Amino acid sequence: MPLEGIRVLDLSRVLAGPWVGQTLADLGCDVIKVERPGYGDDTRAWGPPFVKTSAGENTQESAYYMSANRGKRSLAVDMTKPEGQKILQDLALHCDIVIENFKVGGLKKFGLDYLSLSKINPKLIYCSITGFGQEGPYADKAGYDLMIQGMGGLMSITGEAGRQPMKVGVAVVDLFSGMYGVTGILAALFKRERTGRGDHIDIALMDCQAAMLANQATNYLVSGKVPYRRGNVHPNISPYEIFETSDGYMILAVGNDRQFEAFCGVAGCLELANDPKYKTNSARVENREQLVPFVQRILKDKPTEYWISSLETVKVPCGPINDLSQVFADPHMQQRGILKEYTHPDGAQQKLVSTPIKYGQAKSGAELSPPMLGQHTDEVLSDILGTEKSDIEKLRSIGAIA
Repeated sequence: MPLEGIRVLDLSRVLAGPWVGQTLADLGCDVIKVERPGYGDDTRAWGPPFVKTSAGENTQESAYYMSANRGKRSLAVDMTKPEGQKILQDLALHCDIVIENFKVGGLKKFGLDYLSLSKINPKLIYCSITGFGQEGPYADKAGYDLMIQGMGGLMSITGEAGRQPMKVGVAVVDLFSGMYGVTGILAALFKRERTGRGDHIDIALMDCQAAMLANQATNYLVSGKVPYRRGNVHPNISPYEIFETSDGYMILAVGNDRQFEAFCGVAGCLELANDPKYKTNSARVENREQLVPFVQRILKDKPTEYWISSLETVKVPCGPINDLSQVFADPHMQQRGILKEYTHPDGAQQKLVSTPIKYGQAKSGAELSPPMLGQHTDEVLSDILGTEKSDIEKLRSIGAIA
């Protein structure tokens, strides 16, 4: 696997940080998930639904937790105790990467901040994920995905015009922040090969939200016009939205003038393709108020499957609107291996989404099921730190580990 031999100390919880750790596990890292004894990652309790045992009873692993923690080993350590802090400091000496998403300065009192750990291990790559970054007027504020979707502008462009602002259906700010974190870590690993030194990576959800606004942000910066909610309508392309058919809905995603001409050929309206008002994309965007109702009348005359099969023949991008049962039953998705079966520690089998990253010359995709709380505590201490069994029991007796 590409990152085999790289070890990660994951002090994060909930989604953005764990998403970094899970992605690194998918690429071959040994990821040690540090959790609070007795409680663990907050998302363990974010259910129902919960994964079922082989007897059909609820486990302590929620579906939410399972979505972001495959491939990791769980170490239950109380970092408020000096003995727990010493364990984590010793582990940092044997790790390449640390991930954390505590409030700014929150780990300093435990001796687990970047400055403290980099003195122990100058090669350490330390990734901090917060709502607003390590500095700035908002640095001390807590930040959550929904808040940042609102503060960062995403909700102002999501939803239908004249209706309530809408969040995206998954926590995209957390997920994007996680992927920016992975990108920063991989670049820092490459830099470390040249310099021999690690680095501190500062990932802010608010920064990532602004960065992922992409063309919408640039539309505003270029034109000075504030984008608004358009529902499913694309601000720069037309026709590129959802249309009703005789038996449901479909997506028509015309991306260039050739595709529009091909669509018109199938739809029996070639006169539109030659009309100066619709011949080019910029003209279609300017005149979409007349174009879209015309296209809608045509598409509503026949069923979704007819349009998809006919338009795919002439390479016009289009598709159905699937629910998740249809997504995971799709033979293409099944052949791509997007689902992988994992064995829960109690023996029950559970399918989970796997990594979309595939290599021609290497493996990818974590083999370990998301762990139970503290499942690997003894294993990690003995294998990495060489802690004797009697010393492990002493640490457990004083509550430093669980």
